[in-house]
Amino acid sequence: MKNETLKSSSPGNSGHGSMGYLTFVCVVAALGGLLFGFDTVVIGGTVPAVKAQFALDQWLEGLFVASALIGCMFGSGFAGVLSDAFGRKKVLILSSVLFLATGLGCSMAWDHWSLLAFRFIGGAGIGVASMVCPLYISEISPASVRGRMVTLFQFAITIGIVVCLFSNAAIEHLSRQGTPGAPGGLYQWMFVDQVWRAMFLMATLPAVFFAALTLFIPESPRWLAKAGLTDRARDILARVGGMEAAERSLAEIKDAIAEETGRFSDLFRGGARKALFIALFLSLVSELSGVTVVLYYGPDILKNAGVQLSDALGGFVIIGLCNMAFTVIALWLMDRAGRRQLLFWGTLGCAAVLATIGGLFASNQTGGGALVALICLFFAFFAFSIGPIKWVMMSEIFPTKIRGRAIAIATVAVWLGDTVTNYFFPWAREHWGPAVCFFVFAAVLVPQLIFVLTVMPETKGQTLEEIEESFARD
Repeated sequence: MKNETLKSSSPGNSGHGSMGYLTFVCVVAALGGLLFGFDTVVIGGTVPAVKAQFALDQWLEGLFVASALIGCMFGSGFAGVLSDAFGRKKVLILSSVLFLATGLGCSMAWDHWSLLAFRFIGGAGIGVASMVCPLYISEISPASVRGRMVTLFQFAITIGIVVCLFSNAAIEHLSRQGTPGAPGGLYQWMFVDQVWRAMFLMATLPAVFFAALTLFIPESPRWLAKAGLTDRARDILARVGGMEAAERSLAEIKDAIAEETGRFSDLFRGGARKALFIALFLSLVSELSGVTVVLYYGPDILKNAGVQLSDALGGFVIIGLCNMAFTVIALWLMDRAGRRQLLFWGTLGCAAVLATIGGLFASNQTGGGALVALICLFFAFFAFSIGPIKWVMMSEIFPTKIRGRAIAIATVAVWLGDTVTNYFFPWAREHWGPAVCFFVFAAVLVPQLIFVLTVMPETKGQTLEEIEESFARD
């Protein structure tokens, strides 16, 4: 587009570059996270109604939630190959199209199988966004601000969660008001009789917004350099950081690419193998902590704990706001305190809170206020540590030529962990009880404390090429 063809002599490509331009580009790319957050959480407000309407047993209930997660695995898997072949920007646009399709399709679903199919399509869009958005942001951002810029993706996820929770709560309120004017028709069908349809339909609005804005951002300069489009890569790097920094970055990128073969087998050699282990570990533990179980089944969990559905949705708005607020702390601290320190204290806090929630359920002390407060505290710890750091680390530690495929594998691991926990949660809830489930989630986080202290490197302040070189020496 226009931004991709700027000449090196243009004012934006001299001096120190434009922080405003970088922020705009990264915010637009991060909006894929808003769609991600919206589409993953919309399920929480629809589970009770869909389960009742289609008479879903515990296995079909699990499949209803997990269908999108299975789609996430497929989406993130093929996104790596597509982004390496066609560029990051085109794949971002693809994700918005998939989001649009799922919003329309789910709102018009005629049975539970069609609903599962459209949820799978939406999951593919989430998988694409979760893989490409952090990758794109990391490749266009200077080392000094890369951590906070990638964290914008997690921040956008939390905004999407809050927007969706407000949307679900507002639609639930409208449904109780009945049909304005004469009864019957499309409004009553979607907003009164089968209100879950309207909840899904709202996902189309952010999808259109994201698709329109992605037309105004450039391609990743590192992908352009890999594709031999050096002049375009230089122009974008110069507009972001100035011409001197652009020339230096471009030289480093070329040197790094020259030493890479780009073969899939490279993932299992030397430093890349260690990087893959780190990314897979962080991805799996993050999701096996039960964070998405709380998001997807949260209103149902609160309802079963004695909170009315409308109050449960309202309580989850508070939880979502807390999640968003504490992600701002991650934006502030990611490039100051560093990744390791944030992850250690956040993991310790999450484990303690999950164990406390398990204790509440075990002692039947699940008063609505106490449970909501503890879930808020869990998301507070998660939001400034475990949530954003997995995306930051996986976007930083892989070589350029295989970065797309490597991040795709790590992202598949995120959704594999989600699929397993959310598919089996209804069964575990019935047979083990929620107390045991939360104790298990807490136990999963203990190995991560050891991992942070003994294995995980610190990457703050280093260029992608410097990080690549440090892994190559291992």
